[in-house]
Amino acid sequence: MKKTIVETATGLSKYIFDDAVEVTLTANNIVTPDFIIGDLNATNATLHENVTPPEDWQGNRYTFDGTTWTANPDWVDPATLEEEQL
Repeated sequence: MKKTIVETATGLSKYIFDDAVEVTLTANNIVTPDFIIGDLNATNATLHENVTPPEDWQGNRYTFDGTTWTANPDWVDPATLEEEQL
């Protein structure tokens, strides 16, 4: 199983971690073992645990409401954007 950090205002799933990874939401940021997320915190993000993300999950590609994953119609594959810029 996994856990996801969701931006509360948009419902966008921003990050996925294994359930065993310690993720701490504070008033100022979100702390993980490998990095600190400075633009999300306990007031603007929600941590959902024991979830199964879609196999093609990428940050911002899906919204998650605690139960249902929904494709983000505005999502554009970053690889496609890079190819267009070349």
